[in-house]
Amino acid sequence: MKHLCSPLTVFFCFLLCSCLAATQTQPAASQQLTIENIFAEGGITGRAPTNIEWSPDGKRVSFVQRDASGEHGALWYVDAATGKKTILVAEDKLATLAPPASKIKSEREKTWIERYHVAAYHWAPDSKHLLFDSMSQLWYYSLDSGTAVQITTAPQATGDPKFSPDGQRISYIRDHNIYVRPLEAGAGEKEITEDANPKIKKHEVNAGTETEDLLNGEVDWVYAEELDVRSNYFWEPNGKHIAFLQMNEENVPTYPLADLLDVQASVEKEKYPKPGDSNPVVRLGVVGSDGGRIKWISLGKDQDTYIPRFGWVGDGWLWVQVLNRAQDKLALYFVDAASGKSRRVLEETNPKWIDVSDDFQVLKSGDRFLWSSWRTGFTHLYLYSFNKSNPLAADAHLERQLENGEHEVTGVDGVDDAGGWVYFTANKDDARDRQLYRVKLDGSGLSRISQEAGTHAADFAADAKHYVDHFSSLHTPPVMSFCTVGGNCSQFWASNDLKDYHIVAPKFVDFKADDGTVLYGILWLPENAATATPGSVPLILNPYGGPHAQDVSNEWRGSAGLFNQILLRHGFAVLTVDNRGMGARGEKFAAANFRHFGDTELKDQLAALDQALQQYPVFDRNRLGWWGWSYGGYFTLYAMTHSDRFQAGVSVAPVTNWLLYDSIYTERYQGLPKDNAENYRTSSPVNTAANLHGHLLEAHGTGDDNVHFQNTVQMAQELINAGKQFDLMIYPGKTHGISGAAASTHLFHMIENHFVKYLSNQSH
Repeated sequence: MKHLCSPLTVFFCFLLCSCLAATQTQPAASQQLTIENIFAEGGITGRAPTNIEWSPDGKRVSFVQRDASGEHGALWYVDAATGKKTILVAEDKLATLAPPASKIKSEREKTWIERYHVAAYHWAPDSKHLLFDSMSQLWYYSLDSGTAVQITTAPQATGDPKFSPDGQRISYIRDHNIYVRPLEAGAGEKEITEDANPKIKKHEVNAGTETEDLLNGEVDWVYAEELDVRSNYFWEPNGKHIAFLQMNEENVPTYPLADLLDVQASVEKEKYPKPGDSNPVVRLGVVGSDGGRIKWISLGKDQDTYIPRFGWVGDGWLWVQVLNRAQDKLALYFVDAASGKSRRVLEETNPKWIDVSDDFQVLKSGDRFLWSSWRTGFTHLYLYSFNKSNPLAADAHLERQLENGEHEVTGVDGVDDAGGWVYFTANKDDARDRQLYRVKLDGSGLSRISQEAGTHAADFAADAKHYVDHFSSLHTPPVMSFCTVGGNCSQFWASNDLKDYHIVAPKFVDFKADDGTVLYGILWLPENAATATPGSVPLILNPYGGPHAQDVSNEWRGSAGLFNQILLRHGFAVLTVDNRGMGARGEKFAAANFRHFGDTELKDQLAALDQALQQYPVFDRNRLGWWGWSYGGYFTLYAMTHSDRFQAGVSVAPVTNWLLYDSIYTERYQGLPKDNAENYRTSSPVNTAANLHGHLLEAHGTGDDNVHFQNTVQMAQELINAGKQFDLMIYPGKTHGISGAAASTHLFHMIENHFVKYLSNQSH
């Protein structure tokens, strides 16, 4: 993952606040906003469609739509020709083929599926069949007959299923190996990577369980979280071979995740490299889709590297991206799959770091590809050409930069090869917006497609003729529309109408850092702030603060933003500011905290705070709060141990010692501990616990496999050693998001009560 909070959403990393007069009168509303209904299943705005997938022929876009409880739903589709919304698979069948998340017993497995958007179904190449992944067993469903056949029955779980290019076979991962089986009745499966690990080394973990060190085609935790890898094997276009990544985790340290809720406690060991530890050793292999000898690909002498992306250029030819451990050099290789010979055709370097993306795309012409780069200080798109008949003959040739300016391209969404158009999302017109644009492959015709100010995200059909537009803004809850390129958009899902709730609109505010950089913010003000006595309104800061993320954007704030409404009722003002060191503003802005976390970020937050106090005399400078989640939780601890200005703070799931977080994320920004030991020490709040000021509440899930509970245990020990009083709340078995109605409701009541207790008028 690129930021510590959750993969596409930064669900809980917003500023939340509380307190003025608890007895102040609120205007009448027909619906009462409460923490209970904000965090109930489905939420206030309603349960949005999930698993949006286009049929390969581009004629239908499908999605799962469930009710508020999440227990009942159907698979729907929108017809591209008519725009009509129709049921594709009815509820009674979907209950078996794609059961609701509530059926999953493991909290960690449920989190994995939701966090990494694991697909519940896949379209067959003929667009007439579907493959469902139901509780790790596979079902083949015919749209014509409406019948399903169970494909796998083994007790072991299957994962990452795929159709062969001709749709006659399927592949999947089981027991850390790749299996292939024909779809014809009575056909058996074949384990095609069994020769890759003839002697798998196993370690005993707990009674009856064991972990295996070699993963063939499977994605481990750190690659999924920090490099956004979603699959590690791919079919050759002609179906003859499969390219896969083997991950050797023998020397990767393990972290124990203890389950203490059963009578007999159990431990699951997670492979988790920390800064300076051994990472998974990876190598690329090619194997026949019917099995046989594996061809291993040589990609240089350095074995301490990452292979974050790879795939097929065409039949017989592979492309591979190799990232060095320092993450400041990304090389693109072309590979002859038959001989194993390779050539580095492009190398990207940056003195800070390089973010891996999914922007690389080989065009259908087979002799050009798209590439994104930070080389100008902002992320832009570039067109390269290469020798189609022999990709190893020469380096890739830069044809042109497709667009430019002081904005960030945030992703390539679709390519219309026939029309010569590239569709992409960027914040070109406002750094806080995300808009859809297109540009010709010759660099001409740059134009904006989406219109409404706010945040747009697009799911394109393969031919780039139609797309689904996901839209929201600061004041508009999410809506989804079916769109035709060059035509109209028709809405097929919208959030619940909130007009019956009393929602106080937040507003954008601007501040300046000490070097003149504009810092964007969002401010929630209680309704009586305009007439309140100067110095009577407590203010709570709620920054995320960390790399890559952007909190201050023109999009709906979700449950966290609705929780701010609860805090406004107590008379609190809430302020979220994006400091330097965060994302979406170019390299200079993002790299301001390079090699040291905390100090630049805090300096910017305090500068914004001072300007807010000056611009809004109603704020009480003696009743200031701070809270955050994940990196925001870390930032809370850093602020409360490096400043005496905050009377109360809440830190949820924080990193407390940067030696405890994972290697890929931490080394990207901090380097190796041996090269930056002092900044690792001074960036970590465990080393400044004796300087804690204000009333601290720290909360953490004991099953957090991202930011381990170990962080909070170590912080607690240092606070105890320093004689510092603090409050601590644990959530048994919960992972990083502390999800679920009961846990979320409990936690947010604790946050509310903490600020009411220490910042409200009644507490003084």
